[in-house]
Amino acid sequence: MALCRLLVRVASAILVLALLVSRPVAAEDHAVPSYAPACHAATDAARTAAQMRARAAWVCDNAGWRSTTPAAWLRFEASAWAGAEPPRAFFTRISRFESITFTAIDTGGTARTATYTEADARPIAAGPVFRLPLPKITPDTALLLVRIAGPHSVPLLTEARIATNPVLAAEPRIDIVLLAFVMGMLVLPLLFDISFFLVLRERFVLMHAGMVAAMMVYILAAGGLVSAYVTLPVRLLAVIGPLSYALGAGLSALFLVSFLERGAQSPAMRRLTIATGWTTMLLPGFCALQLDATQAFDDAAYFVTFLPCIIVISAAVFEALLRGSRSARYIAAAWAPIIIASVERLLRGLGLHVGPASYDELLYIAVGIEVVVISLAIADRFLAIRRERDAALTEAKMLEQISTRDSLTGLMNRRAIEARFDALLAQGFDTFALVDLDRFKAINDRHGHQVGDAALVACAAALRANGDPDAMAVRLGGEEFVVLLRGPRTLERAEALRQAIPMRIAQEVPGLELPVTASMGVVMLADPARHRMTFHAFYARADALMYEAKAAGRNRMNYERLTMFTAAPESRAAGEERVA
Repeated sequence: MALCRLLVRVASAILVLALLVSRPVAAEDHAVPSYAPACHAATDAARTAAQMRARAAWVCDNAGWRSTTPAAWLRFEASAWAGAEPPRAFFTRISRFESITFTAIDTGGTARTATYTEADARPIAAGPVFRLPLPKITPDTALLLVRIAGPHSVPLLTEARIATNPVLAAEPRIDIVLLAFVMGMLVLPLLFDISFFLVLRERFVLMHAGMVAAMMVYILAAGGLVSAYVTLPVRLLAVIGPLSYALGAGLSALFLVSFLERGAQSPAMRRLTIATGWTTMLLPGFCALQLDATQAFDDAAYFVTFLPCIIVISAAVFEALLRGSRSARYIAAAWAPIIIASVERLLRGLGLHVGPASYDELLYIAVGIEVVVISLAIADRFLAIRRERDAALTEAKMLEQISTRDSLTGLMNRRAIEARFDALLAQGFDTFALVDLDRFKAINDRHGHQVGDAALVACAAALRANGDPDAMAVRLGGEEFVVLLRGPRTLERAEALRQAIPMRIAQEVPGLELPVTASMGVVMLADPARHRMTFHAFYARADALMYEAKAAGRNRMNYERLTMFTAAPESRAAGEERVA
């Protein structure tokens, strides 16, 4: 958890730094007078300013905004700023366009014209806004016509304003401090995602990290925060914002599929959600590029192609809630605000609803809420997965113990010793002692299997009673045991264990008519690290020695010492010749 504490400190430092470095919107920023267009129009490319002077060609309400035509027009009338300082700058939302032409027309018919391209526009740190200077507005100016060629966005038209100050925005825009705060909220979940992935290695953590990164880029570009630190071309900012939002929306669908618990989605809904995620990244992502060839439809297509994503994600979350998904509860709480804010932004982008740019703040705040709540959901899933893995590890250890331990005596069983035998020999266990209880069948016949089992348990206790780390007892089956030994005096230690068996059984299993003795066959191998013998070879030799001990009267040990030669011994003739 030290890593998590470090990440919290780093994120807090980044948030504080962002708040300190960012420039709050000053009070005078909000005092600069601004003026909205009185009317708007959409025409073909051939229409001139002279032809647009008549008011009859205009729509003078908030209906009918269109960005799909070759040219869009805005009409500003001098009566709006009569008696006040004349406007000097034009401001509007960042979007792609071919050119913007201003025509200031005086009462005497004199006209002053200025034309600018995207490269001339300068973004300002007051939201996703750029500015352009106006031609000179004099007290005789009666009309200002603005022709926008090749507009790619309805808000480029609806949010246009002219202001008296060429530097400051005409009305309050996105507060830089708010954006810095939201960015700080996003940094912490991103760091948590990285730390969680180092532990979990789950795909949904990477998906969420991608979502957070996309939203950070979106806020930097679409919120205008990046313009407080660096001046980027309007053409680039116009693409980065919507493209990052499309990528974030598509990743959210893929995140949903990987994050929900197994069984929270039907197979059909799962496939539909995955397809929606990729489609959202591709289709709105392509429209976000705002190519010149797609100007006639990319703005509307961008927002329309988001509709399936909103509908499918909402349906998928609802289905998961009905199936009792705990993760879906977090997702519903996290995504409800951002879905509502996105729908509002969609309606505004299509021109079906006209609202101030300050509505974007709702979307940015919703993004901050989303990533924080989802981070809590990931933390909750992290704890759940950890509990599941701990339980699985415990169960695996139990199963391993069951599969490698004798259930009666608790000693390792034959399967375990065979699997580890080569490694144990390499560790120096060079003495193989096979133990068999004498006349054990008579105990079962006279006293029953319960007493026989007690005798076996007592025998196992005798073989491991001294806690010798250089002795390892194994039950092969029935009344057969193996003891592996290493270190000094292994033969004497094996014999001591054999002699302890009758005393331990007599102590723990009272009422037996005769003492229960044991016979032992012992094989000692010199230099076990160079051995070429298998467990079965050892067992066969020890078994033969043990039966020789039984044949000699039982209750005794028989042993042999094996030597592994590194080279074949010389012949008898060669030896005699060497001696001579």
